[in-house]
This record gives sequence, structure tokens and C-alpha cells, in this order.
Amino acid sequence: MGVGFRYTVKRFASALKLSGWVRNIPDGRVEILVEGAKEDIERLIQQVDARFAGYIKDKEISFTSAQAKFKDFLITL
Repeated sequence: MGVGFRYTVKRFASALKLSGWVRNIPDGRVEILVEGAKEDIERLIQQVDARFAGYIKDKEISFTSAQAKFKDFLITL
């Protein structure tokens, strides 16, 4: 995206005490995997939508049971 998307998502997620990761996909999309309370995840989605409304063309959201695999929120490759 070239708009600081991953770094902003990391900042928002860390502030909400969420764990997981955000990464670029080779086809130009960005993927986010996040674990935490559903209310906090929904807040993250709202924050990202508000900050990047002009850049997000489409999104797919699904909720599943957390695996508790992550301690922090990271930017991965």
C-alpha cells in the first residue's frame, strides 16, 4: 500500500493488547491475523477502517477460536 499500513496496524493492535501479525502478500494485498477479545478485534477493525478508508478496496473477515500461539503483534514478511 505504501501508506504505512502495516506499521499503523501494529501500533493499533499493540495498544489494544492484541497479538498476531500483519504482512504483505505478493499479489499486493495485506493479511492480518489477530488474537484477542472479540470486542478488541472489532475495535481494531474500526480503527483500521477509519484510518485507511480511501485505501481499502475489499476485505474479508472471519472469526475462529484463538490458538494462543502469539505473545506480541508483529510485522512479518
